[in-house]
Amino acid sequence: MPSLNQQIFIAAVLGLAIGGLLHHVGSASVTYEWTLYAANLIASVFVDLLKMVLIPLVFSTIVVGVANLQANKNIHQVWKVTLIFFVSSMSLAMLLGLFVMNWIRPGEGIHLAMFQESMNSFEYSKMNPAEFFTNFLHSLFQNPINALAKGDILAVVVFALFLGIALVVGGERYRNILNIFQEFLDLMMRIIGWIMLIAPLGIFSFLLKLAATQNLEILTTLATFILTIIGATLFHGVVVLPLLLYAITRKTPLWFWRGAREALMTAFATSSSNATLPVTLRCTQEKLKVRKDITGFVVPLGATLNMDGTALYEAAAALFIANLAGIDLSLSQQLIVFCTAMIAAMGAPGMPSAGMVTMVLVLQSVGLPVEAIAILLPIDRLLDTFRTTVNVEGDMIGSLIVERYVAKIDTVFGD
Repeated sequence: MPSLNQQIFIAAVLGLAIGGLLHHVGSASVTYEWTLYAANLIASVFVDLLKMVLIPLVFSTIVVGVANLQANKNIHQVWKVTLIFFVSSMSLAMLLGLFVMNWIRPGEGIHLAMFQESMNSFEYSKMNPAEFFTNFLHSLFQNPINALAKGDILAVVVFALFLGIALVVGGERYRNILNIFQEFLDLMMRIIGWIMLIAPLGIFSFLLKLAATQNLEILTTLATFILTIIGATLFHGVVVLPLLLYAITRKTPLWFWRGAREALMTAFATSSSNATLPVTLRCTQEKLKVRKDITGFVVPLGATLNMDGTALYEAAAALFIANLAGIDLSLSQQLIVFCTAMIAAMGAPGMPSAGMVTMVLVLQSVGLPVEAIAILLPIDRLLDTFRTTVNVEGDMIGSLIVERYVAKIDTVFGD
């Protein structure tokens, strides 16, 4: 039986082909009308299912992720440096992604008809910096029950962070509560697995509707978007991260790539930071000569939290969808995309379907149409190879940088 990625690819090709035939037949046909009705129904159900699990998934993932740091509370100096590096490198990646998207602007001028209904409810109001900052802070701190019910993403994330920190401070006293959240997260992942069973059908329906109602000029702009993302991701991996490494450790890029190539090639082939983890650990310890106690903390944590390539992609994809929807996101809205993409990349569990749900989170944060995942998912496997490679590269470079900073505080670890 074909894998899920293969099923999605086949569904995408069939959807475009059948949609193209319907476009050629014309809207006067009864077949055209009923086929579009069925496709729209299936696509709507698929999107609604994704929205259903979004809030509980993000909430439980962040609570569990933060709370699990309590296992490392005795090496607080190391994880502080590690988290600072993770946030800094991901921020640079997202700024790069937003810059190239504002510069090249793929998708601009192509307003997809299938998004118009979603965009009818889009509200945009200009605010000065003071008003934006006030409203932004107000959106962060809300009644958590109300935020969960209304789906206010940022408020849910902030409350989850507070709850996770409280579980860390409480330690063993709240161990049972943490176990409940872990089991709830496992349940969410199981439900997502069920939803993904109909993902090929949902993607088929979306792309059929797209091809039937829109000319295929979208394919040209999609190719431009793919090349833009690959170029930006490679620039971050080949230029930005090696420059950080050299500036802090004086290790040259060629020295790093010689030691890291086995892990990078595995990451490119598997598109999975978690699957590459054993190879990453071995290369970092044996080839790059990083201490085992450093790699044992930084690399596994990075496989979950440090997602430079993913953060770059999700921030850039939001701007691409905004262009397709005919929306010019303001600087304040791009700041929201920046913050949400950071959270989404760090909070995504290690499975492709969960990553798609976090892409929904980024789109919803600025009111963009969730239906756009139909355009992104068929190309996701190709782009995932590049961004996963950069994700793993960031973990290895992070280990080297953290070791450099903690070299003089050996008492943090026991030998």
